[in-house]
Amino acid sequence: MSDENEAAQAPKSNKMLMIIIALAMVLLGGGGVGAFFMLGSDSASAEEKPEKGVVVTIENPLTVNLADGHYLKVGFALQMTKKAGEEEIDTSEALNLAIEQYTGRTVAELSTEAGRVKLKGELLEKIEKAYEEDGKQMVMDLYFTSFVTQ
Repeated sequence: MSDENEAAQAPKSNKMLMIIIALAMVLLGGGGVGAFFMLGSDSASAEEKPEKGVVVTIENPLTVNLADGHYLKVGFALQMTKKAGEEEIDTSEALNLAIEQYTGRTVAELSTEAGRVKLKGELLEKIEKAYEEDGKQMVMDLYFTSFVTQ
């Protein structure tokens, strides 16, 4: 008879254990989701996305020597942030960084979209750092107006 009592008790205790585990998971999951939204909203407001300002177009396309006797003729413009204001900026440093970035590259590197995107991203990062003032981001994007290899 004691075997029958133990057999009857086992399903009840298993059900009770499963209910307790399910409740614990629901409570922990709800707390985790709540914390995510509370912390996520703070970090989103702390990191403001810069607003677009004026676009500064570099007047003349730049010609750069590539590897193996080829060259790149590239024109670009800088998307300034609203914080940069509307004052004219000296684009000499951006031109110099572009020359350094593309000189000696191969046509193969520049002929694929992935290669162009990678090099553009690296150039943009350098330009953003160069034109940062008092911790404020002044340049937020770079637009190619021409891009020709030969």
